[in-house]
Amino acid sequence: MPLPHAEAAPTTITKASAGPAVFALAMGGFAIGTTEFAIMGLLQNVTAGLGISIPAGGQLISAYALGVVVGAPVLAALGARVPHKYMAIGLMAMFTLANFSSVLAPDFGSMLVTRFLSGLPHGAFFGIAAVIAASLVAPTRRAQAVAMVMLGLSVANVLGVPVVTWLGQNYGWRLMFLAVALIGAATILLILRWVPFQPVHQEASIRRELGSLKRGQVWLALLTGVVGFGGFFAVYSYISPTMTSVTGLPEAALPLVVGLYGLGMVPGNIIGGKLADRSVMGSIYLVMTAIVVVQLLFWAAAPVPWLAVPLVFLLGAAGSSLVPALQTRLMDVSPHAQTLAASLNHSALNLANALGAILGGLVIAWGLGYRAPALVGAGLALLGLAVAALSGWLERRRARA
Repeated sequence: MPLPHAEAAPTTITKASAGPAVFALAMGGFAIGTTEFAIMGLLQNVTAGLGISIPAGGQLISAYALGVVVGAPVLAALGARVPHKYMAIGLMAMFTLANFSSVLAPDFGSMLVTRFLSGLPHGAFFGIAAVIAASLVAPTRRAQAVAMVMLGLSVANVLGVPVVTWLGQNYGWRLMFLAVALIGAATILLILRWVPFQPVHQEASIRRELGSLKRGQVWLALLTGVVGFGGFFAVYSYISPTMTSVTGLPEAALPLVVGLYGLGMVPGNIIGGKLADRSVMGSIYLVMTAIVVVQLLFWAAAPVPWLAVPLVFLLGAAGSSLVPALQTRLMDVSPHAQTLAASLNHSALNLANALGAILGGLVIAWGLGYRAPALVGAGLALLGLAVAALSGWLERRRARA
């Protein structure tokens, strides 16, 4: 169905002109993905440079995630009256300045603040980028346009993270933040050049955006993401010790394993967009089922290297293929507040990250071994599938009524 938001794309926008605009927005996703994940590979360098312990350094990761959760709804609501192009530029400017501040942060306290500030525009940028991208293409290609924006996040795991990690290890960890800031600045220039201006909806307001939170379907879609995607993170959070302790791979092979996961995210994102354009809810049902199956296969095959390693690729593909459908679903069930709804998806995914990591850690702490998180992941994905099924049933019942 076409976007019900009044900010439909002007008729002068063609497929050819939409491509550069989507690329510019995807570049922002690339910058965000690089800063979010590269710090994990440089954590020992960062903690040594700041003179803190590894557990304390983990707070830098948590601070970023907290910034995402807080910033997504707040900034999306506050920017309700700002034209989408200018909102995207403002959010990327905030992101760029925050990362540049991390280059100059003299101690742990100030670094904690800059990491929180870096996370604030994350969800709101992806939300506004998704709305812009969807408005630039035909209604039958909305989810694919959203997927292309999210592809920047996937490519960051394959290209951006390894490159800046190498830079940080060889030339100083602060270069990672400088590189991200430069990518952010380039993104601003690309948005200025290629993203078309669209006037803000005359009825747009903070109250209108927040009104989406009164819709039960919005909360069901968010819960689907938190629970279902939590299963994905339950496994990925502990992939390194699983591959070394259970699969028996040497530590030197871990970059290959993580790279396979990132490579899986790229086709997963593209396939997820195509599936969601055929049927958003059908895509969620199918992908959730695939996540359950892949998790169970990984649990069974973890001790066998030639089976476990390819399944890491499938884990990345299955998880990332869910994101375009969830993003599009939130935009559909909140037609008059799409920016806030799409932004909240990233708050949900960060909560899923925390939920999966906590539950996966619990079963390991209980002595059930490093394979146990895969069973937790399958259970969470199955629960997410049940929430999605309830959402679909309620929608069909309302349509019949």
